[in-house]
Amino acid sequence: MTQRIPDAPVSASRYCPGMEVLTALMPLEYIVFAVAVTLLAGVVKGAVGFAMPLIMISGLGMVLEPRLAVAGIILPIVLSNGLQVLRSGLGNARDAIREYAVYIVIVCVMILVSAQFLTVIPTEVMFLVLGIPVTLLCAIQLAGLRIIIPPGGRRAASLVAGFLSGTLGGLAGTWGPTTVLYLVAVETPKARQIVVQGVIYGLGSVMLLLGHLQSGVLNRDTVWLSGLLIVPAILGMWAGFRLHDRIEQKAFRKVTLAVLMIAGLNLVRRGLMG
Repeated sequence: MTQRIPDAPVSASRYCPGMEVLTALMPLEYIVFAVAVTLLAGVVKGAVGFAMPLIMISGLGMVLEPRLAVAGIILPIVLSNGLQVLRSGLGNARDAIREYAVYIVIVCVMILVSAQFLTVIPTEVMFLVLGIPVTLLCAIQLAGLRIIIPPGGRRAASLVAGFLSGTLGGLAGTWGPTTVLYLVAVETPKARQIVVQGVIYGLGSVMLLLGHLQSGVLNRDTVWLSGLLIVPAILGMWAGFRLHDRIEQKAFRKVTLAVLMIAGLNLVRRGLMG
């Protein structure tokens, strides 16, 4: 049985910090599972540079109510994406913002807007909202599908892709795969892609934080879960950085995507079957 996010913070008389709040939200074994999923997500992000939100949403969504799963990923991805921006250099980040301003602004605005709808969507629909994009995006990348948008259509593409990415970001906490597909489609050079991704992920994660502070998904109860998951996220990234040069990146990426697609299909099953 999945655990439900509180509709509002508990009253002051009942509120107690730390593990007591966490165990009120979910059983201890679910907490351990959430830590393990986040550690794995950090390893993958450190090794191949993507997929932390996808892995966390897919994994946490197996045992937690979707809104609680989204709350759990927020602080880990804010911190990890902030580190990614710093590693790329602030000068490069400013250049990326100027070059991709339209896409970045639309993504950030749509994350803020769509995040407000998370609390009113039925649980079964939320499983579908989480599972369908994960499954489709993983399938597209596994198939190696590459769409090239001609220069004349790129402004329109930035509007459409930004709207889609931001909507998925606010509802499901993940806008990375659609961003990668967009950057490839507009033929962004590989080195530039890394910088642009860092900026979009970093700014987007801040918008996700602000959006769900407003929506109430991240509140004084659920923040304990999100804060706890920072530790395994950073430890996992450290381990992933060490693995980066020791593994065959292409094969590891394909295995990761295949596992994510299976997890996405499981979320779709739960959405359809209840």
